[in-house]
Amino acid sequence: MTRTLTEQILGGDAGEYVDRRVDRAYVHDGTGFLTLESFREMGVSPGIDPKRISVLFDHICPANTGLTADLQRELRLYARTTGMNFSDCGSGICHQIMSEGIILPGEVVVGADSHSCTGGAFGAFATGVGATDMAAIWASGETWFRVPETIGIRLEGRLRGAAEAKDLALAVVSRLGMEGATYCALEYCGEGAHTIDMEGRLCITNMGVETGAKNAIFYPDSVCRDYLAGYGHQIQIQTMQDCTYRQEVQIDLEDIVPLVTVPHRVDSARPVSDLAGIEVDQVLLGTCTNGRYDDLRRFASIVRGKHVKVRTIVVPASQDILFRATRDGIIADLIASGCMVMTPGCGPCLGVHSGVLGEGEVCLSTANRNFKNRMGVGGSIYLASPTTAAVTALAGCITDPEVSHA
Repeated sequence: MTRTLTEQILGGDAGEYVDRRVDRAYVHDGTGFLTLESFREMGVSPGIDPKRISVLFDHICPANTGLTADLQRELRLYARTTGMNFSDCGSGICHQIMSEGIILPGEVVVGADSHSCTGGAFGAFATGVGATDMAAIWASGETWFRVPETIGIRLEGRLRGAAEAKDLALAVVSRLGMEGATYCALEYCGEGAHTIDMEGRLCITNMGVETGAKNAIFYPDSVCRDYLAGYGHQIQIQTMQDCTYRQEVQIDLEDIVPLVTVPHRVDSARPVSDLAGIEVDQVLLGTCTNGRYDDLRRFASIVRGKHVKVRTIVVPASQDILFRATRDGIIADLIASGCMVMTPGCGPCLGVHSGVLGEGEVCLSTANRNFKNRMGVGGSIYLASPTTAAVTALAGCITDPEVSHA
C-alpha cells in the first residue's frame, strides 16, 4: 500500500507515534511571549539552531497599548540577541512570510498558531502547536506526532465564473463539518488540484484546521516548482500517488459557486445568491486567507473607478505584497475607491484593534473564522471570497458576483 504524502514525510503509518526533527518552527507576537516564558521556566539551553526558528510580529501591529509594546520589546530583544529570524511589525502575517520562499516541500514545519497548516500548500507537513509544546521544540529541536489518518480531497475540472479558491475552501469545510476531519490530514489530489495556483492553495490549506484537521497538503507539482523558483529554489516535482484514504471526497470544481458562510459557524456556507441583499456595515479584505497580491488585484479591478458604500478595510498580508501592489497601482485604485489600507498583518481579524465591530454590526470578511465575538462583542461576520467582498463593498449589501458581472 502506498503511503499518503503526510505518512511519507513523517515516516510512519497512520496511528503510529513518531519522533521528528522540526525543520522550521515559528511564533508570532501573540504566542511568542508565552513560548518564551515557558522556555525560561524549563531552565535549559536552546537545543535547536536559532536559524530554524522565526519570530514574526503580526497580530497587534503596531502595538495598541503600553503593555503590548512592553511584551513585544522583550520578545524582540530576545529574538535578536539569540540570532533567531526576526520579523518586526509591518513585515506581515507569519504564515505569509513563511510562504515567501522559506517553507519547502517535505519539511516538518510547526508554528504556534492554529493556521500554521498553511505551509502544506508546498507539500510540507505543517501544523500548529501550543506555546508549551513550542518551548519544548526550542529546547530539543524535535517533537513527536501521532501520524494522522488521511482524507483524500479529489479535485476534478476547473473553477469557472466568479468562483475562486476561497469558495472551494468554504465548500470543503461545509462538506466535512467543523469536526469532520479531527486529527486527520487533508490531502488534495486529482487533476483539478493542478489548476489551483499557489495563492489559492495557501488559502485552501489555511482553512484545513477549520475542519479539525491536523494538517492539509498539496503535492509539490510544476505550479509549486515555478513559484519557488521565483525565490531561488529548485525542487523536485512529486507525482501524485494512488493512496488508500480513510475517506475520499470527490469535488468537481465546475460545480463550485460563490459562497458565503452564515454567522457563527465556518461550516455554514450557502450560495451567495441565497443571502443577497443582507446589509453590511463593514467589508474586510485581507488576513492569512486572502490578503495576497492577486486577492488585492481582483478586488481593485472591481472597485476601480467606483466608490464603496461601507467601511472597507484592506490589509495586505505582507510588506512584499504591499510593495508590489503599490508599484502596480493597485493601492492607488483601492484608496481612490474609498478603501482604508492598513499596515501588513492580521488587522481586525483577531478583534483587538483596527476595525473591531460594534454591537449589532455586520461585516463581510475574507478571513477564515466567523465565530461569535471574534471581531467585536455583538458583531456578526459573514465569510466570502475577495470577489464577493468587492461587489458587496460597492453595493453595501451581500451581492452575488455572478449577477453583478452578468
